[in-house]
Amino acid sequence: MKLPRRIEPAANQESVWDYPRPPRLEDSHKLVQVIFNGVTIIHTNRAKRVLETSQPPAYYISPADIKMEYFIPSGKQTFCEWKGEASYYTIRVGDKSAHDAAWYYPHPTSGYREITNYIAIYPSLMDACYVNGEKVQAQEGDFYGGWITSDIVGPFKGGPGTYGW
Repeated sequence: MKLPRRIEPAANQESVWDYPRPPRLEDSHKLVQVIFNGVTIIHTNRAKRVLETSQPPAYYISPADIKMEYFIPSGKQTFCEWKGEASYYTIRVGDKSAHDAAWYYPHPTSGYREITNYIAIYPSLMDACYVNGEKVQAQEGDFYGGWITSDIVGPFKGGPGTYGW
């Protein structure tokens, strides 16, 4: 399959085609906020980003920076070739629920131990997610949970016809 043409990043932008494979884990000091059913469930500047070729960053948040009373283990599990076995949470605030909306790695592989039990969220299932005050665009598709902001350029894996990239 032919890979898409990389969009050339402007100053102060990153191309997801410059991200490594296997993915890189890095600290982010940008303000990350997540709102669900009108409640801010995450507000932190101590997130970690996972950067992987062709995908917008996924943000992982320490449970210490999350209103965990809204997170209910769902029983779902998946496997990542890089990070290992993931477990999921359903998020419930008041009368609204988002099933399997968040995931975490209770026992990640050695290169990703820094995100043990850190939680990532699908922005498409939330009211809004923000990075430094900018509302995030969700990565297309229902498999990846990348967060697209104006400082990230693609094209991005996830939409129809892109899984072979």
